[in-house]
Amino acid sequence: MDKNRLEAFSDAVLAIIITIMVLELKVPHGSDWAAIEPLLPVFLSYVVSFLYLGIYWNNHHHLLKAARRVNGAILWANLHLLFWLSLFPFVTGWMGENHFASLPSAMYGAVLLLAAIAYYILQTLIVTEAGALTRLLPLPSGKIGKANSRRSYIS
Repeated sequence: MDKNRLEAFSDAVLAIIITIMVLELKVPHGSDWAAIEPLLPVFLSYVVSFLYLGIYWNNHHHLLKAARRVNGAILWANLHLLFWLSLFPFVTGWMGENHFASLPSAMYGAVLLLAAIAYYILQTLIVTEAGALTRLLPLPSGKIGKANSRRSYIS
């Protein structure tokens, strides 16, 4: 499969996730600061989740640029990552609406952890598919190439 299709699909899913999150924000019923105050926990949880999704989107973009090709395992690993990221709107809203109560915050943390594990799996599969860290390790000369052509910085 062409890696551009995977990247386009992932970008679309992330855009939808962010759209769902922003549509969950409620408009204040008033024109003063007192009307905004009750919405601050929801807005703060949105900002944090937006930043996390932005980091995942950026890292995902760079990770796929390093990939030479995409196999079935990479497709499933990517879908696994998108599954956990798709839960962000739910746990973000739950945590914000309940003013960072213990259980919603713990579930938010669990989703963050599982998304990180899914990203690690995807990263590992892409590195393995690329073969011996080629195109992924900078050489001392500053160029990117085969890791064994010069001394590489693995440690």
